[in-house]
Amino acid sequence: MKTFCGRANPTTGALDWVEESEEYDYHQEIARSCYADMLHDHDRNEKYFQGIRAAVSRVKARGEDVVVLDIGTGTGLLSMMAVTAGADFCYAVEVFKPMAEAARCIVEKNGFSDKIKIINKHSTDVTVGPDGDMQVKANVLITELFDTELIGEGALPSYEHAHQNLVQDACEAVPHRATVYAQLVESELLWSWAQLQPVEVGGARLAPPPALGRCAGAHSVCDVQLSQVPPGGFAPLGPLCTVFQVDFSRPVSSAFASSSARFAARASGRAQVVLSWWDLDMDPGGTIVCSMAPSWTYPQPQGAPWRDHWMQSVYFLPAEVEVTEGDELVLTGCHDDYSLWFNLQTQRLQDSSPSSPPSLSSRPSCSCLAHLVWNRPRFGELNDRRRTRSFVSALRSVLREDSVCLSVSDGSLLPVFAHMLGAKKVFALENSRMSKQVIEQVLEGNSLKGGVELLEVRAEQLSISDLGGEQVSVLMGEPYFSTSLLPWHSLFFWYCRTALAGLLRPGASILPRSASLHMVAVEFQDLWRIRAPCGTCEGFDVTPMDEMVQRSLDFRESREAEPHPLWEYPCRALTESCAVMTFDFTQCVPEQPISSQGSLPLTRVGRCHGVALWMEYQLTEDVTVSAGLTGPITEQGDCDWTRHRKQGVYFLRSPWDSSGDGRAAVSYSFTFEPSSGDIKMDFSVTSQ
Repeated sequence: MKTFCGRANPTTGALDWVEESEEYDYHQEIARSCYADMLHDHDRNEKYFQGIRAAVSRVKARGEDVVVLDIGTGTGLLSMMAVTAGADFCYAVEVFKPMAEAARCIVEKNGFSDKIKIINKHSTDVTVGPDGDMQVKANVLITELFDTELIGEGALPSYEHAHQNLVQDACEAVPHRATVYAQLVESELLWSWAQLQPVEVGGARLAPPPALGRCAGAHSVCDVQLSQVPPGGFAPLGPLCTVFQVDFSRPVSSAFASSSARFAARASGRAQVVLSWWDLDMDPGGTIVCSMAPSWTYPQPQGAPWRDHWMQSVYFLPAEVEVTEGDELVLTGCHDDYSLWFNLQTQRLQDSSPSSPPSLSSRPSCSCLAHLVWNRPRFGELNDRRRTRSFVSALRSVLREDSVCLSVSDGSLLPVFAHMLGAKKVFALENSRMSKQVIEQVLEGNSLKGGVELLEVRAEQLSISDLGGEQVSVLMGEPYFSTSLLPWHSLFFWYCRTALAGLLRPGASILPRSASLHMVAVEFQDLWRIRAPCGTCEGFDVTPMDEMVQRSLDFRESREAEPHPLWEYPCRALTESCAVMTFDFTQCVPEQPISSQGSLPLTRVGRCHGVALWMEYQLTEDVTVSAGLTGPITEQGDCDWTRHRKQGVYFLRSPWDSSGDGRAAVSYSFTFEPSSGDIKMDFSVTSQ
């Protein structure tokens, strides 16, 4: 069945009515899922298998039949492990209907249909009894309900309900126990994701508004591949502490709880950030451990397991705290049913009175609005001094005493910079009232109120009267828009520029004056796993999962690039980088499509998994800002990516082994469709 859905177009800004199947969202969910990543996580699978075998053996040693409850079964892999280990029967619960269907196919294909029952429900809706979903309560509980924060997918309420209704009192749980670790650190890099820092503009200092400095920030966890933050990127102020332990074999509570770790500060510095990860003990003795620790905690970092479905967590303290080596510190971790947060108390050796503890029982929440307008990479971008210098330099080169400036970006400081640099008048279009209020706070906090007029109006609705009867001499943007997912979505600036053409003075400066789309063919160290076929996993045939994912990919109108922050996912360039399309912002959006074709020779040895794509913005003739590579590719092909923006990744249907002699090449074809703002792309590898 087809239906028409209204979708906001992030590039054109228009509301597009698209004819889609009622199963579109299902297919999108499957195509972008992390199931392949989990199935390729050999360390996870092996530890689960070992823990399941041990639990089944313990129950059998008691002379009992083994009845398993597998909550969040996914592909059914853990249920098949349980039956292989000797379980008599398994109830496998999966709430996502397409996955439940895939699990039925996989279980049947592997010959386990008589011992595994797939239940397509949320576990809290499962019933036990003669007419229920389960005939009897289980004595082995297997779950994979965890996310990077451990409890963010509702693990605690699910366990709480299971122990009350679905499992026996003496059940064995796999995993048996979870331990959450935390370490207090100082990190200029990480703290730049949480608070706006002062910046020098034209000899003057732009300070963050007081409300932002007092704000506890966003409550949501910052999940990150902490292995890619080098040890030099932070300074530990205390030891690695155990803050929580959860025994899953006993009744679990989802109520608020807190736990504190007391220690002496190991160094002086600014306590700003808590790094956190967790381990799973698959057995009561803790001999089978699946760890989420970052690679730099391992004696041999290259041997650390890689996974994307579970990463590490970064928590920001409500405010940075100056500590002195030897100070007695109390780090308190709190959790409710879905999230964790941390607070810090300090006590000087010479002072018997501890600092006043903040409220613990409620999650930190944003009171300044900035953390709701700017996500964490955006904070980092605004705090990037090098990037700011580029924009200030570009603005200096185009501003005149009589300049009338108009800024088109979301929550941008560019209009503030223009005012500080002496522009006659500065206007800024803001996409939301909240964003407008944040910039108003910046202006008021720096006694610049009235220097910038913020207009909560769309570009096509703006009139000359809104600008006080004056035409625009400098149209500027970063460009940054909160609705952008893929790099080229920022071409929304071009559509706004086109809508504003009638308000521009003849010869008006456009900043940036152009943008270019760049590409490079790459070999991923690990990211390829999220799209690699699974086939056989731990001895079980899971090809129905591959078939379902492929159907979902084919269901789309065309294959698409995906947004990924490539600084977290190391890759090697196998070709040189190349600008494949240029968009001239000094002109309006053309009516006809723009096309580009060509090829890049594979000049380095490696396995080509796909293509990385990003935008670069030419602010002026002399100043360019990259939203992708931050420097030249090394001779070995190593790439350094910006931490502020996501890049596009297009995975090849099949990887290509490059000999590096240049005889093989990645052919590309791009077409920019002005009517829709889409960039259609296709890649193939050919050899001579």
